[in-house]
Amino acid sequence: MSARSQETLRRGWCPSTLKPMETGDGWLVRLHPPGAKLAPAQLRRIAALAVEHGNGLIEISARANLQIRGVTIESHPTLIERLLGEHLVDEHEGDGPQRVTLVSPLAGRDPTGLIDAAALAAQIEQRARTVPGLPAKLGVVVDDGGAQALDDFSGDIRLVGMDAKSAALCLADRLWLGPIPVTEAVPTVAAILRDFAALRAAAPDQIRRLRDLSPEALASLSALPEAAAPAPRMPPRRAGLFALEGDRFAALVGLPFGRCDAETLDRLGAAQAKADIRLSPWRGLTFRDLDRTGAEALLRLAGDLGLITQDDDPRLSVQACAGSPACSRAEAPTMADAARLADAAADLLAQGVTLHVSGCVKACAHPAAADLTLVGRDGRYDVVPGGTTRDKPVATLDLSALLTRLQPGQDIHARLAKALRTTGSQG
Repeated sequence: MSARSQETLRRGWCPSTLKPMETGDGWLVRLHPPGAKLAPAQLRRIAALAVEHGNGLIEISARANLQIRGVTIESHPTLIERLLGEHLVDEHEGDGPQRVTLVSPLAGRDPTGLIDAAALAAQIEQRARTVPGLPAKLGVVVDDGGAQALDDFSGDIRLVGMDAKSAALCLADRLWLGPIPVTEAVPTVAAILRDFAALRAAAPDQIRRLRDLSPEALASLSALPEAAAPAPRMPPRRAGLFALEGDRFAALVGLPFGRCDAETLDRLGAAQAKADIRLSPWRGLTFRDLDRTGAEALLRLAGDLGLITQDDDPRLSVQACAGSPACSRAEAPTMADAARLADAAADLLAQGVTLHVSGCVKACAHPAAADLTLVGRDGRYDVVPGGTTRDKPVATLDLSALLTRLQPGQDIHARLAKALRTTGSQG
């Protein structure tokens, strides 16, 4: 890797190891482990580096990326040297995406999966690196069609297993095509990426993602016939004990609002030295290939550490960014407030209501709509029912008023309960 200037290291809306993002508590460094997997010893090493070169806080994003917070201009070069030298990250120097695919953390071992999404994702990653001009935030969702549905995650391109030999293809989450043979999925996606990069090169300021294309331009990316969307599936389980193929098990542990301290991760890594660890898009870690006793013991330890081990935990239905003071853009302490809001709305959240607590309109934690979106404004929150951070609020309230009006019998609680009965949640 060549040396980079400090200015280059700061730039970019999509942070990485080489290009951190400046925040209120220092630089945020995003890691992309090789193959999107970690051994327990590697997890423990990353935890140690987070203490040595950052502020000891570690996050997992909604796209299953690992992030170290509080890195400084002085500590960053040494952190890069350690991460690259110990093969803890796999990163290229281009401006394109460091990782394009999103899969279930059980992919490849889930007995309910219809296709091997992990294998397809690995091949798509290789092909994507050969396509210049792709935007850093481009995403390809590879869904095996099993119980761990990825319907709630947006994607420029989406593959969904239909049976053992075929998959449906969707562009910009609005144009369904196919189905196509699984054997043709990778070259089909690669061709779409190349054609999209060519369209984007002609108008880079107007075309950033596939969703920016006109219906005609989007359809021109593939000759496949239009198709109906796959039938809806039950929402996935996001935490707990999972049976894998071969009489093995996985423990899926959620981090409250996607964040924990390095000591907590170190203790988890020390508990199961032979696990296969995958990052979860539900802001957690999945310890795979354990026997049942080991998986259950790990879940007990995680629960004792204050982490999420049950799928009905209300914190799983809350998306929150770092907030102030960690983020210089944030206008409210979202992380602390999210915990109190989750407790106040626990009954609704357990039924599937979704809550997004954002420090500003950027919506880093959750760009899509939620049943209730709260946007920081001068220490208070704009209240947006059933919308995104950029929709018009119905009120601006402080935390105390929000907590009161989320109680049964109050107006915000009643509005959310009615939305749940009539249309279901946004999540």
